[in-house]
Amino acid sequence: MGLAERFSEAGIAPGSAPKDRSKEGAKAAPAWSAKKNDPLTELKQRAENNLYARLGNRLYDSDMSRDELHDFVARELEEIMAAEAAPLTDAERLQVVGAVRDDILGYGPMEEYLQDPAVTEIMVNGDDAIYIERGGRLELTESRFLSNDHLRRVIERIVAEVGRRIDESSPMVDARLPDGSRVNAIIPPLAVKGPALTIRKFNSKSLTIDDLIQMGSLTQQTAGLLKACVLGALNIFVSGGTGTGKTTLLNLLSGYIPDTERIVTIEDAVELQLRQRHVISLEARPANSEGKGAIEIRDLVKNSLRMRPDRVVIGECRGGEALDMLQAMNTGHDGSLTTGHSNSPRDMLSRLETMVLMAELDLPVRAIRDQIAGALDLIVQLTRLPDGRRTVTYITEVVGMEGDVITLSDLFIYDYDLPGADGRMGRLVATGVRPTFDRKLANHGVTLDAELFNPFSNPEPASGLSLSQPPPPKPTDKKRR
Repeated sequence: MGLAERFSEAGIAPGSAPKDRSKEGAKAAPAWSAKKNDPLTELKQRAENNLYARLGNRLYDSDMSRDELHDFVARELEEIMAAEAAPLTDAERLQVVGAVRDDILGYGPMEEYLQDPAVTEIMVNGDDAIYIERGGRLELTESRFLSNDHLRRVIERIVAEVGRRIDESSPMVDARLPDGSRVNAIIPPLAVKGPALTIRKFNSKSLTIDDLIQMGSLTQQTAGLLKACVLGALNIFVSGGTGTGKTTLLNLLSGYIPDTERIVTIEDAVELQLRQRHVISLEARPANSEGKGAIEIRDLVKNSLRMRPDRVVIGECRGGEALDMLQAMNTGHDGSLTTGHSNSPRDMLSRLETMVLMAELDLPVRAIRDQIAGALDLIVQLTRLPDGRRTVTYITEVVGMEGDVITLSDLFIYDYDLPGADGRMGRLVATGVRPTFDRKLANHGVTLDAELFNPFSNPEPASGLSLSQPPPPKPTDKKRR
């Protein structure tokens, strides 16, 4: 006999709203988050009401750890369910207990996806649609919030955990969960059809370059080239669209910075996980409830230059801080790294010009381009392919200026027609062009094998990288002007 039939035989109307959602002296419970057409909805809501009535403020006891509170609530819920006359199997009873506990102490219908390591992003479009990204592809789940008020309560719980607030006077917020996952929430009146929530999950397992090679994002030879460029103190810009893996690659590249160097990282929300000991991590701060006290990325970049860094790593450039970043790269902070949004290396240069102009300084375009050409050495372009794979599609050298144009040289490009190592079509291949930064790498004791840039070589050779003691310092070659 199905669950709905058992409920009907017991005289319980499945899925209907409870008549009494709170008892005298008890805090009104939120609506339970259920799957679409879930016959257990009324039972779960009633269990929440009873739990609030029995425990009240003990649910927020700061003397108990999170695990102790979860165990305590589970025991109380099991007693409540034991008193219910609902014809449930043991498995269904455990499902109700776990679901109610998740809704009261966790994040409701999103909890199972937050715990699923295969899910990389959660997108909530109002109370009736929860999408997830799994394996690079979007899926519409069956889970639902029962109302926009319920979704709003979950959003408020998330932002309250990080000391933020969201209301009609401040209707959008960026925050992060305790595990580091990034959260963006926006509510009415800005979100016309109801609250919207986006969570980009933090990967608790740190990826390695070998993982990217196995996934087809890089080849062995391009991984060796990027390692050489970091060790050789080249200024690298990682560009790409949303969700292409820019921060992941930036984190891996930062891992190649020698332990002997002082590193200052600057981010909107801390995501980088550098393993070196000599690292200072700075995080921007939004304005308070009075609209004051904001510390922008640009303020942190300026301050970082007074902290005697060897390298500056900026999570993302999206505004006037681009000018300060270029100034840092041009004034002795070689080997600095950052990311930005763009569709191609050439497009990234155009966006950089626009971002520099956002610094509200009256600079001629030629001067801006001189700054960009003198600062950047390499652009690494990332793209998300239609099948969900995230891969490097360009490794491009910034050569210098020719007239009023910044000259670029593609060292590796992604050929969509060649078979990859994993059997799928598409592979990153050399163009045959040798870079002009060989001398700079040699000054840091890094030598690249010429075979690395041979387009007809084995697509999976050794890294082509060798290290030696650096020779006495020489003036680095100036870029062609």
